[in-house]
Amino acid sequence: MTDPARLRADDAQELKEIRAACLHLDAAAGHVRDFAAMLHDRRGDLLPDWMNRVLADDLPALHSLVAGLRRDQAAVVAGLSSPWSSGQVEGQVTRIKLLKRQGYGRANLDLLRKRILLTA
Repeated sequence: MTDPARLRADDAQELKEIRAACLHLDAAAGHVRDFAAMLHDRRGDLLPDWMNRVLADDLPALHSLVAGLRRDQAAVVAGLSSPWSSGQVEGQVTRIKLLKRQGYGRANLDLLRKRILLTA
């Protein structure tokens, strides 16, 4: 997942050999790298062309991804193009859910089992 320009020489050579040995892996890596660049550069306008290139290759897992993206393509393009991020909010929500689940030691399966057995 690292930018190939940032890899150590031996890692870059190993990656090159792996990609040369498997054409499907090479194509998938190229598509993932293109998607990452689109995300980094906030170029949601490139999404339709990217999806068409993915569908042209024999990569069923990425075809499934494209099908999911097409279900709400306008929202995906907006998300890829917008400078705004909900990352901070999502991080706080995750933290709050973690605290809730921990429940000061009360949120374990034993308590759940007791509640189910008492009500049954």
